[in-house]
Amino acid sequence: MNGFSSAGLERLSDALKGYVDRGEIPGLVALVARGDDVHVDAFGVQDLSGGKPMVRESLFRIASVTKPMTAAVAMMLVEDGRIGLDDRIDRWLPEIAGQRVLRSIDAPLDDTVPLQRPITLRDLLTFRLGTGFVMAPADRYPIQAAMTEAYCSGCLRSAPLIPLPA
Repeated sequence: MNGFSSAGLERLSDALKGYVDRGEIPGLVALVARGDDVHVDAFGVQDLSGGKPMVRESLFRIASVTKPMTAAVAMMLVEDGRIGLDDRIDRWLPEIAGQRVLRSIDAPLDDTVPLQRPITLRDLLTFRLGTGFVMAPADRYPIQAAMTEAYCSGCLRSAPLIPLPA
């Protein structure tokens, strides 16, 4: 393999397999890639009760780990000059173009105005894109009450956005 050293891959495999061998985790799949070179290890089992072995295609719930992983990939693309931190994200997510936002944090839900500027990659990576939790006592603002009432995986898509910083 051009992109990896055999000794390095062996050390990685041994370290990962050690977690399974010591019983710290039931199983894992690891993939590292550089260019066209890809190395995959699968150790252990998918679940303790069934004993089905891990394979490259095993599915995992990875929860909030997706946020830092996505940020790392985005920053790699920034470093390579393929995208910029101040690029508009509506070029990749056209469904958010033309968003309206609350006039102010305490505005009624129907008191919206057009965004002052487009949402950027920097906004996404710094969690200031205008959605999320309002750090104030519960139900102080109309948007909080609406979010509480509509709480579900899709509630933020239907609620108006909070204004971005200028």
